[in-house]
Amino acid sequence: MDVIHAITSSADAQPAIPFRESGRIRDRFAAFLRNPGAVVRRNFEELPFDYPPSVMISADAALLVVGVGAIIQRHDYFPTALPILAVLLVFVSVPLFCFFGVTPSPILLAVSGLAATAILLAQPVPADFSPFILVVMVGEVAAIVRKRFSALFAVIAMIELLAFDAAGHLMWSVTGQRLQGIQMYAIGIALGWLVGVMLQYQRKFLYQERQSQQIRAARAADEERRRIAREVHDVIAHSLSITLLHLTAARHALQTDRDVDEAVDALVDAERLGRQAMADIRRTIGLLDAGPSKLVPEPGIRDIDDLVGDFAGAGLDVRYTRADDLNAVSAAVGLALYRIGQESLANVIKHAPGATATVRLEVDSAVARLIVNNTLPTGLPPDLGGGMGLSGMRQRAELLGGRIETGPYDDGWAVRAEFPLSGGRAWFGPCGVPDILHGAATAMHDKVEAMRRDGLGEGV
Repeated sequence: MDVIHAITSSADAQPAIPFRESGRIRDRFAAFLRNPGAVVRRNFEELPFDYPPSVMISADAALLVVGVGAIIQRHDYFPTALPILAVLLVFVSVPLFCFFGVTPSPILLAVSGLAATAILLAQPVPADFSPFILVVMVGEVAAIVRKRFSALFAVIAMIELLAFDAAGHLMWSVTGQRLQGIQMYAIGIALGWLVGVMLQYQRKFLYQERQSQQIRAARAADEERRRIAREVHDVIAHSLSITLLHLTAARHALQTDRDVDEAVDALVDAERLGRQAMADIRRTIGLLDAGPSKLVPEPGIRDIDDLVGDFAGAGLDVRYTRADDLNAVSAAVGLALYRIGQESLANVIKHAPGATATVRLEVDSAVARLIVNNTLPTGLPPDLGGGMGLSGMRQRAELLGGRIETGPYDDGWAVRAEFPLSGGRAWFGPCGVPDILHGAATAMHDKVEAMRRDGLGEGV
């Protein structure tokens, strides 16, 4: 009998079987009589091997067919009970496993197969089926033990057949002519051993594939968490920076100018941006939810106008110029440029309060380029930065085959991001892969983002 590890669903789970804990044979047998299905499933679950039930059923069915055939061939020997005894010996592990939970061992399988075949060959018949018991047994043993031990069992089985052949008990006759059958039986044993070994390799490769899938799933989950973290960071940094500017303007209007209307306007803008930030955060955090969520368009390159306007309305001294034609920029590249501009302007407020900033958005036939420069107030050293903001911008650029440069220039700080456009020149990224290949990798992403922006992405 082959051995398996059956996995049952929680819906099919049965109550715990007490005989496992009692350790008494009588209680075990009584538990089997009360609920045989649950006992057998419990036994399957505790087996050290994990072949599926179909493998065990196929092996037992093959043994049953061969055994019944061998008994029918020996009808002339009846009323002797030796053939029936031999077949019962083949299946000796079945009651031990089903009734008492005894794990079928390779030694038990090998000994029972050798003994049953010997009993049957003691009553020889032409074209005997009984040696095929050894073929199946060798395959079963080869499927559950190391090759060196299963090969030893295969050799012992062949030696047994050779001994009976030498005694004249292996008869194979065709149209009255006696032919030697040892060659066919020996080849059958070799094939049975090979089948068992292949089952072992198949199980080994299945384990490796499962492990690889788990590793890939873990990496994908980590990357998704990092992506969501970048989104949350960008949204919070942007909204808080502008909100603080509006609150500062409101406080200044009340303390210095006593202008209630100006303060109210600033507070209204701060409230609007706060609500918008909460909506963005809910949408981003909603990506962590396993259930379906409503998809909304991501910001794109045309939304950079409103982004700069929000910072200017909050009090940041910023000058903005952009190209007239933005149609060549894909949705994915537009989102990356928006987030990079958002993070850059938020860093100006955070690290260089009172600075003047310039934003240039350039688009030509080859690249889309965003340049954000800002001055540094007197006495304020340039902050080279190593936090999540700059790291997130670099990751956004690299994922789409772009590049980004950040650092001091003259008396200020500059952020320069470039992305290749479809049909434009290609450069090599940090991994040495031409960026033009990234276009193929992100083509589907661009299509989905475009559908979302058009309001067609529901359920994508």
